[in-house]
Amino acid sequence: MKNFRMPTAYTILFILLVLVAAATWVVPAGSYQRTGEAQVPAAGTYHSVEQQPQGAGDVILASFQGFYDAVDVALFILMVGGFLGVVMKTGAIDAGVGNVVRLLGGKEIWLIPVLMILFSLGGTSFGMWEETMAFYPLLIPVFIAAGYDALVGIGVVLLGSGAGVLASTVNPFATGIASGFADVSLGDGLGLRLLMLVLFDAIAIWYVTAYARRVRVHPEKSLLVGLERKFHEKKGGEVPALTLRRKVVLALFAVVFLIMVYAVIPFNEIGLALPTLGWWFPELSGLFFVGGVVIGLAYGLGEEELVESFVSGAADLVGVGLIIGISRGITVLMDGGAITDTVLYWGERALEGAGSVSFILLVYLIYLPLSVLIPSSSGLATLSVPIVAPLGQFAGIGGSLIVTAFQSASGLVNIVTPTAAVVMGGLAVGGVPYDRWVRFVWKLVLIFFLLTGVFLAVSAIL
Repeated sequence: MKNFRMPTAYTILFILLVLVAAATWVVPAGSYQRTGEAQVPAAGTYHSVEQQPQGAGDVILASFQGFYDAVDVALFILMVGGFLGVVMKTGAIDAGVGNVVRLLGGKEIWLIPVLMILFSLGGTSFGMWEETMAFYPLLIPVFIAAGYDALVGIGVVLLGSGAGVLASTVNPFATGIASGFADVSLGDGLGLRLLMLVLFDAIAIWYVTAYARRVRVHPEKSLLVGLERKFHEKKGGEVPALTLRRKVVLALFAVVFLIMVYAVIPFNEIGLALPTLGWWFPELSGLFFVGGVVIGLAYGLGEEELVESFVSGAADLVGVGLIIGISRGITVLMDGGAITDTVLYWGERALEGAGSVSFILLVYLIYLPLSVLIPSSSGLATLSVPIVAPLGQFAGIGGSLIVTAFQSASGLVNIVTPTAAVVMGGLAVGGVPYDRWVRFVWKLVLIFFLLTGVFLAVSAIL
């Protein structure tokens, strides 16, 4: 085992595709009756259907179908890459990073709590998750330049937003959809989720900061020792000057990201009297495309130089786009093999007759594997909450606690599962193998898992 090397993200996902396809041969096919425009499954209506095993051809085509299903996200990633390619061509990022590191004067550690709090606020309020892909190629070099490693940069983005999503307070794409199907208000259970948010975010910040301090003082203790760095620290003479033009580029750069954050927040759904733009990946792709062109022209890049920089930047993130498509293929195979509803039915049967504490803990445990197989929080909520919520009435569990169990399990799994495109995409950007990420994060995942169980059990008793 000494010479064992962890397979790449592509190989891991392909192995998962094969395993899911194999499951369609042995797991009974079934389906729920569905109602309404959203095609919501109705509890108690599960029935067997003809077996639809998925073969080798289906495994191969699943990735392509998954890419078609996720083409909006993949195109967004490419546009972000092109945008960053233009920005990097101007030298503004290198100049800005060098200036920040110089101003902080050895106190770069404070970037960790500040950024993680901001990401967690985005995660808890509007489900900031796929959107964070734009920040990995930006922040990883910043932390490497400050003397840390790529895991610190990835941890700041992924664990910051991840803690926020795990403890979603008013996230309309997880909490909102699930609350609607559970027939409860978005505000029900808000106090519990706020408490979880504060505690989990504090723990995540402590966890990343402790690792960062250790790595900076003892670089040999980095979990990435022995790996070739994808990003390298800039040496003194290589840092470009922060000229007026580069300051203009950085200002435009910040404006683009601020527009992105504002445009995706559903203010009307979270009770704020601000105009809701309702942008999603097509509009955001256009934003980064236009932003790249404007920045290139503002800096004075020629037409050929601007186009080459944009295309080169997009090419750097092609692999991330492919990972997103392959990960979506898992859901394609499950739906094609008609086993998604069967897995839900097994969960329904397991919950019958349980007491209040046992019921809510079982709900939480069942949602963990479901979240691996169905990494979309909105999709999982639509499929499962209409089935699980009515069962909670017999165990004396309110809909809001079921919503909290659902979103906590989904958020926890999304921090570490290889089926989450953001996890594998972020690692691909940083050049970090999946096994190194697991070694880095497993203790934090265990802490979150145990604390969530305690919160749910105590809430069920109270």
